[in-house]
Amino acid sequence: MTAAARAWADALSELAGRLAALMALALVALVFGLVVARYGLGIGSVAAQEAVLWLHAAIFLLGLAYALRHGAHVRVDVFSQRWSPRTRAWVEVGAGVLLLLPLCVFIVAMSWDYVAASWAAREGSRDPGGLPGWYLLKALVPVSAALLLLQGLAETSRALGRATSRQDP
Repeated sequence: MTAAARAWADALSELAGRLAALMALALVALVFGLVVARYGLGIGSVAAQEAVLWLHAAIFLLGLAYALRHGAHVRVDVFSQRWSPRTRAWVEVGAGVLLLLPLCVFIVAMSWDYVAASWAAREGSRDPGGLPGWYLLKALVPVSAALLLLQGLAETSRALGRATSRQDP
């Protein structure tokens, strides 16, 4: 992957992460409003409760590539702390090629028909007073996997560069 392509993947991940951060603020405000409405005013809203679920799911799905970009994902440092930088880089390459990238392709492939059927039916909430447009939220599944795939390619490419470097990093 070229440096320009890596920069493009990084920029998309940053954008998704910033959007997730804004959604997190909206989620906090919405939950606060729901609590005040329910316990202070004795009223509730199915749509608002579903919006909490939507925001939570969107934050998670949009934050995946951002987390990978910033190294906030799970690693097994118990083993890797004793390895050389080059060995760590080769392990990252192997994990990317054998685990992360195939998983992302699998998720996109497996979710495609599921999301397409939801879009075709213009699926909405089954609950009275719920939110319409569940297909929009479901569309985030393959979008998230595609963003993670792009960022995974960028990170694997960087690791390959470190692994094959002539000089010790």
